[in-house]
Amino acid sequence: MQKRRLGKTGLQVTPVGFGGIPIQRLSEEDAVSLVRKAVELGINFIDTARGYTTSETRIGLALADGLRDQVYLASKSMARDADGFRREIETSLTNLRTDYLDLYQFHNIRNLETWEKVSGPGGALEAALKAKEEGLIRHIGVSGHLSDVLCEITKNEHLETIQVPFNPVETRPADKLLMLAQERDLGIIVMKPLAGGAIDRADLSLRWILQYPVSVAIPGMDSLKQLEENIAVGRDPRPLEPEEKRALSELTRKLGKDFCRRCEYCLPCPEGIDIPSMFLFEGYVQRYGLKDWATERYRASKVTASACVECGTCETRCPYNLPIRNKLKRVRELFEE
Repeated sequence: MQKRRLGKTGLQVTPVGFGGIPIQRLSEEDAVSLVRKAVELGINFIDTARGYTTSETRIGLALADGLRDQVYLASKSMARDADGFRREIETSLTNLRTDYLDLYQFHNIRNLETWEKVSGPGGALEAALKAKEEGLIRHIGVSGHLSDVLCEITKNEHLETIQVPFNPVETRPADKLLMLAQERDLGIIVMKPLAGGAIDRADLSLRWILQYPVSVAIPGMDSLKQLEENIAVGRDPRPLEPEEKRALSELTRKLGKDFCRRCEYCLPCPEGIDIPSMFLFEGYVQRYGLKDWATERYRASKVTASACVECGTCETRCPYNLPIRNKLKRVRELFEE
């Protein structure tokens, strides 16, 4: 695969990396096999996080037999204070069976108040800088969903990378954030390049993304078929043809502007509703015509959309300003009426 520079880190990364979320769903054996195959086929950037349950340990196991030096390893933590962040780094090192991490990130910074805590006295940034001096981590980054917040955070001189959602549905980073990243020589890591799995043409979405000045896209993968399809784009990220652009445009049109990205910021629901799953089941019906299967899964949920009391708590948390209460009504009508 071709390589791209990861901003001021200087790391040369493959344009398609490996997102570590979906391997949680696999057996340990299958997860380890898939990660090893990704490295064998040329992927050299692997991203995971402390919050991804078994992801770190499975990646660590996969790389234990001589593959560690062939990849750049990135993880991240939700800890906001120095002591907690240091503990998280040490846990990541243990799980990933390595003496150092190429990139460690402040995970999911949602507002400037949180960033002030991270970057202030006794904050996680202090621990990151100390760990960098000690050689435990080599570079420091941040992840988040809100481009306006990230634009402000990029002013910090210690940051070297930004991880942000970017795809044909979620296009907000395409202007100011990407421009600022270029000006400040920050590597852009694209998460959710397939809109959380909603875009079923990975080839088109990844090729669309890679026409922008981003360093690496990290689709989550849980099968060899997905891995091979994504790597094929990394080897040949050619621009979309006119008919391909039309196909992608039609796909994004069907998803709509009120599409749920499954970021889970709306959770926990006071009534216990797994809100993103409700919209996922709806999507199985609308996008794939799987009404019976989706209905079975919906009814098997511990709490369904009918439990919504319209308190609106979820809508105050949603970074995309979705009309969640109305959307839950539609889900209830679809599956219960």
